[in-house]
Amino acid sequence: MAKKTKFAFFSSSSPKSLPSSPSSFTSFPASPLNQNFTQSTMEEAVEKAESVIRKWDPNTPSFTKIVSLFNHSRKEAKEFIRCVRDLRRAMHFLVSQDPQSPKLALAQTLMEIAMTRLEKEFFQILSSNRDKLDPESVSGQSSISSNSEFEDIMQSDDDDEDDNEIKKAGESITQVEKASAVVMSDLKAIAESMISCGYGKECVKIYKRIRKSIVDEGLSLLGIEIYKGSRFHRMDWVTLEHMIKNWIKAAKIGVATLFRGEKLLCDHVFSASNSTRESCFYEIANEAATNLFRFPEFVAKEKKSHERIFSLMDLQAAISDLWQDIEMIFHFDSVADVKSQALTSLRKLKVSIHSALTDFESTIQKDSTKALTPGGGVHKLTRSTMSFISSLSKYSSVLFEVIADHPLHRNTRLLESYVRTPITEDEEHNHALSVHLAWLILVLLCKLDTKAEHYKDVSLSYLFLANNLNVIVETVRSTQLRDLLGDDWLSKHDDKLSAYAANYEIAAWSNVFMSLPEEPTDLSPEEAKIYFRRFHTAFEEAYMKQSSRVVPDAKLRDELKVSIAKKLVPEYREFYRKYLPMLGQEKNIEILVRFKPDNLENYISDLFHGTPILSSSSFSSSSSSSSWMSLGCVSG
Repeated sequence: MAKKTKFAFFSSSSPKSLPSSPSSFTSFPASPLNQNFTQSTMEEAVEKAESVIRKWDPNTPSFTKIVSLFNHSRKEAKEFIRCVRDLRRAMHFLVSQDPQSPKLALAQTLMEIAMTRLEKEFFQILSSNRDKLDPESVSGQSSISSNSEFEDIMQSDDDDEDDNEIKKAGESITQVEKASAVVMSDLKAIAESMISCGYGKECVKIYKRIRKSIVDEGLSLLGIEIYKGSRFHRMDWVTLEHMIKNWIKAAKIGVATLFRGEKLLCDHVFSASNSTRESCFYEIANEAATNLFRFPEFVAKEKKSHERIFSLMDLQAAISDLWQDIEMIFHFDSVADVKSQALTSLRKLKVSIHSALTDFESTIQKDSTKALTPGGGVHKLTRSTMSFISSLSKYSSVLFEVIADHPLHRNTRLLESYVRTPITEDEEHNHALSVHLAWLILVLLCKLDTKAEHYKDVSLSYLFLANNLNVIVETVRSTQLRDLLGDDWLSKHDDKLSAYAANYEIAAWSNVFMSLPEEPTDLSPEEAKIYFRRFHTAFEEAYMKQSSRVVPDAKLRDELKVSIAKKLVPEYREFYRKYLPMLGQEKNIEILVRFKPDNLENYISDLFHGTPILSSSSFSSSSSSSSWMSLGCVSG
């Protein structure tokens, strides 16, 4: 530190320059008129301070030039701080009572030496105790500022041993926290001493330089860089997605640990001066924190596509989760830019997320796939869309905020009757989201209706609709969509699914159902033969056509088989039992009656796996050989 005449302001010609003490003047009044003070006691204080301060003069060739006072002896360090305090008090007295006193000139010299020593100690403590002042250690003891035992370590007039002081500070505090608390108290004692003596700028300058470098280094180790918008324009999505994932992890650590720790340390060290701690924290954190929260804004400004919506929502959720900490840590007016930047990023993210939702809806509507799904199976648009919507439901809190700011501009009155009526306040908040998700599903259903029209076979259209609606309903039932859309939505779409299945059965199997006599009646052998031929022809045609149909869902597949069998097999079994005996003498009976009831059930059980029968000859030969091995037992 350069040689100064810092205390020239103690001359009687410039009393207005007397330093105001943020803390020490509370215990030691600045008024030089205190009647308890005498000139002799003040001069004795100067003499006593001289022996202590000169011993630790950093400009002398003694061992104290290279040894840290606070590391060498905490007892001497406390005595040094007390001497500085007494020296300052003596100087206040002398400047008002005897400005020409030679002791005042000596005191000024001693104060210069003391400030040089404390400035050096402050730098050494900050530099050599980074492990004890790392943000995680500091953040772990957020109540340290209220721990009077530690705060009084340097100010105490007791001469107890160091170990006793630490022990009195609290048995529950870990060794790391104890070491950290002691270092923080040392820094606080030095800072208060230097500020009260008019050396605040030197103290603050050192603090800002060292702690800012630590914050910047910490963010760099977390992968945070100086963000520039131009770089994002040239970046591919894979790289950007990786940066987003890293940013979310880094932001949580950066806010909850790094900046929080710096705020606590700054508040503790400079607790005596609100303006100083605000200024320090601004210089250390403002630029870095503003840059940190600029990243989501740059991401939000990039090309908006629904494939990127989940990364955008992850960013919004991360900032929202950190918001309480952001408000608490950056509450000073000087660092309001940090909160402003975080809010700007949130606003830009909401706009981008809303645009992605709009893009998603447009993608469904504009899907122009012409190829028909073989066998009436599930269209890839259905699977991809429902996978996307079910994933959206996991971000209900994020989407609620987006939709609240950007409501759905559609006629949704009918949709509102489909989703759960809100009862609680939380359900009321989610209602708009429920309607929005129901709308997206409706857009998909409308698109599927259009695609179903491309099938030339009506039964295949209904089976296609049933298969795809089943995927939609089961996705809703098995995901968080159920909580959002409610049981009424499920019930109404279950009914719609049943209607599609029933219409498929009518369109695909009605000719078979109608090939047998409707009412129980007595038929002649010739009439019975006609009905057998009619039934077998209708069943062969229906089965050959329906054998290529696909129902991927096992539950729906079984339900369809059971329903068809219930309508068909019992009636045929009764007809078969009643009229086959009267045809027992017919020649080539195996050609006339090709199915027995049990074989019919077997054929139905093989449906909906997409394995078509290619010709009636292969169908007839397989059925005949299996049927007529037991026909004689029935007819005989």
